[in-house]
Amino acid sequence: MTTSSTSPSATPAAAAALRALLFGNFVIGVGVMVVPGTLNDISASLDVSIPQTGLLITVGGVLIGLGAPLAAGLVADWDRRRLLALSLLWYGVFMAASACAPSYGWLLVLRALAMMPPGIFTPQAAASVGLLVPLAQRGRAITTIFLGWSLASVLGMPLSAWIGGILGWRWAFGLVALLALVGAAWVWRVLPDGVRPPPISRQGWAQTLRSPALMGVVAVTLFYSFSQMTLFAYFAPYHEQMMGMGASALALLLLWFGVFGLAGNLLLSRQIDRLGPARAVAITLAGIALSLALWPLSRAFGAPSFWLHALIALPWAICGFACNSAQQARLVQLAPALASATIALNSSAIYAGQALGAALGASLIAQGLLANLHVYGLGLILIGLGLSLWAGRRAGAVQGAAR
Repeated sequence: MTTSSTSPSATPAAAAALRALLFGNFVIGVGVMVVPGTLNDISASLDVSIPQTGLLITVGGVLIGLGAPLAAGLVADWDRRRLLALSLLWYGVFMAASACAPSYGWLLVLRALAMMPPGIFTPQAAASVGLLVPLAQRGRAITTIFLGWSLASVLGMPLSAWIGGILGWRWAFGLVALLALVGAAWVWRVLPDGVRPPPISRQGWAQTLRSPALMGVVAVTLFYSFSQMTLFAYFAPYHEQMMGMGASALALLLLWFGVFGLAGNLLLSRQIDRLGPARAVAITLAGIALSLALWPLSRAFGAPSFWLHALIALPWAICGFACNSAQQARLVQLAPALASATIALNSSAIYAGQALGAALGASLIAQGLLANLHVYGLGLILIGLGLSLWAGRRAGAVQGAAR
């Protein structure tokens, strides 16, 4: 298959490729979440503190955030069938090596090496979608492959925690390694040759970075990720101290988030081409803002109610993961030729926002403001919504220049 338009007869092949990319994103997501899910077992097994074990998460986030835009330039000329299959193969090999790490020091190094593929696979898979399906189907195709991350959010952390609790963290890492090898073989088998998104030249990077609309959309990602992680990173202490929830209730709430997050992404994948990505982003940001605005009501009527709280959280759960999928589709629609760069920058914005949110939340908690985390999250999401509306007004100029 070449980079020419996909004909109707190629649709089954394109659908098979999308399923493989969806599975690849699922594996990437599960691997990213495996450390939080097994953190206590890693700490006990390797005799290191919880904060020191948490450095595994920090290192992974930094490498993914920095690696995505760098990789977009370094691998621009690679055939995506080879690139994506090789990245999953690399992931599998180093996750397997991590499972065999004899000490914390070795695990830190091997985990860092294993976290290089997420910065390559997810943005490059999204950039490749535009060459696999017709223009009218791109929005749905991109949101479809990002269902893999939603599935990982539903299954990844609970599954890794369950396996780690019964068999140990090494088995959880080993399962991710096995899934990655399956994914590599699947991508190699079904993705066609000749999928090469246009390489991003120095001029292309300059065009991306100088575009107010494109960088505005990337900034939206930064702010919605920043907003959500200010509270979400501290769900455990917040719900224990503010809501009186035990571990089982918290697990049920996280499962609630994951299930409805998956449902929201499925719904978006069916409606985004009708709504348009910019409107879909605005709707999802408004949904997150609604939950954060209503957040205190869970404790406003005497004893906190789990199901009232779950109902208030529902718009956030439905919109949280869907917003990222809509953002990816929006960037591809705005400037298809610059997709490799913009999606890589968008991936970096996600992890930068998570780091900022966790840092802000920690600072607020240290000041005794645990109960007010949602207020700061609401302010940040409203900034993101304003940026999104502003970027939408600049979109016409970008699309005209990109043609």
